Amino acid sequence: METPHIRPRTTDTSRRTLLAFIGAAAVAGPLIATQTATATQASPGVTAGGLDDPAKKEIAMQIVCSAENSSLEWKEQYRYCEDIGDGRGYTAGIIGFCSGTGDMLDLVELYTQRKPNNILAKYLPALREVDGTDSHDGLDPTFKPDWERAAEDREFQKAQNDERDRVYFNPAVKQGKADGIGVLGQFCYYDAIVMHGDGSDATSFRNIRKRALRSAKPPAQGGDEVTYLNAFLDARVWAMKQEEAHEDTSRVDTAQRVFLKKRNLNLDTPLDWKVYGDPYHIG
Repeated sequence: METPHIRPRTTDTSRRTLLAFIGAAAVAGPLIATQTATATQASPGVTAGGLDDPAKKEIAMQIVCSAENSSLEWKEQYRYCEDIGDGRGYTAGIIGFCSGTGDMLDLVELYTQRKPNNILAKYLPALREVDGTDSHDGLDPTFKPDWERAAEDREFQKAQNDERDRVYFNPAVKQGKADGIGVLGQFCYYDAIVMHGDGSDATSFRNIRKRALRSAKPPAQGGDEVTYLNAFLDARVWAMKQEEAHEDTSRVDTAQRVFLKKRNLNLDTPLDWKVYGDPYHIG
C-alpha cells in the first residue's frame, strides 16, 4: 500500500504526551493521483441529517482516508502499521492509532477483553511502557506483522471501529449536533479531533472550537452556519500551523473549504476535492 502523508495529532497531555517533532519524515512511494468511489446508500429506516447516517459516515471515512492514507479505501487500512517518523511510534489502523499516544494501547486492551488469547495481547506490557514515547522497545521485530495478521480478524476490525467511534466520531457528532451544525460541520469537527485530539492543550479540538466561538456563533446560539464554519476552519488552520508537520493545510483548504464555499452543508454527492494536490471524487 502507499505510504501515507504525515499527519500527527496535537494531543491531550494527560493521555497522550506530545513529543517534540523528530525531523521531517520522508514520505516514500508515489502519490495516488486520482481516487474515485461511490457513496454507500443509507440503510432503510435511517433518518438523514447527521454524519452518523450510514451513507454520510461512509463518506466521512473516505474523505479522512484521503488525507490519512492517500486513498479512499478506508477498510484496507485495518492492517496498516508503520512508524511514519512523527515522534508517536507506530501509527496503525483505520484512524491512525499510535503506540506513543495511548489510543493504540486502549484499542489492544479492548480487543484483549473481548478475545483474551489474541495475537496482540502479548504486546500489552510493551505498549504500556512505550506510551508517551516513540520507542519500539518490546515491539520490534514482530509487532507489525502480528498487527497485520490481527487485522484479518473481524473481532479486531470491530474493536477498531468501536474505538474510532468512542474516541473520535461520536464526540464530534454529538458536539456538532449540540451546536446546530449539519453534516459538513460535524465532519469538520471529526477531522479536527482525528488530527488534534480533544485534550486541554491550545491546539486540541475543544480549544479550536473555543477560538472559533470568539469570532462567530454557531446556529444553536443564533449564528449563521456558514459564517461559523468559516471561523472554525480559520481556527483549525491556525492550530495546524503551530506544528511543523502540519504545514500543509490542504485537507482544509482544498477539501472542507471547497464544500463550504459551495454551501454543501449536507455533504451531498457528487463530491470533488484535493488533498496534497491529489484529486478525489465520490459520485
